[in-house]
Amino acid sequence: MMPSALKKQLAKELQEGFVVKRSVFNSCLELWPMSEWEVMMKKLNGLNRFVKKNVDFIRRFTAGVKLVEADASGRLLIPKDLIAFASITKDIVLTSGGNIIEIWDAVGYEEAVSNDDGDFAALAEEVMGDQNDIPDGLS
Repeated sequence: MMPSALKKQLAKELQEGFVVKRSVFNSCLELWPMSEWEVMMKKLNGLNRFVKKNVDFIRRFTAGVKLVEADASGRLLIPKDLIAFASITKDIVLTSGGNIIEIWDAVGYEEAVSNDDGDFAALAEEVMGDQNDIPDGLS
């Protein structure tokens, strides 16, 4: 069941449906609004299928993809194979991944965000520190 505030924000997307798939980098699921999925499919369809790594990528990226629609109560039925992939047991966490929503098992999410694989400040500086789109007067 989606929280009511999220249902309001996603009213248009709830009408169009979603694609749910395995995450590439994490043990979570990705919920793609249909409009975002169509953009991604255009990119994938633009890849040269006579290049083996492209074909391998497309196959693995789209493995387990399922179309899902919300019912009248705003619930999404996630297929069991995807629930197993994400190790979802009881409680879930929905997080924004930009234009998609990540669906995590609550325990797995806490482990992922508290993981001490390195200094988050250093990662933030490496990824975002070189951005030149900061408004004048701010640093």
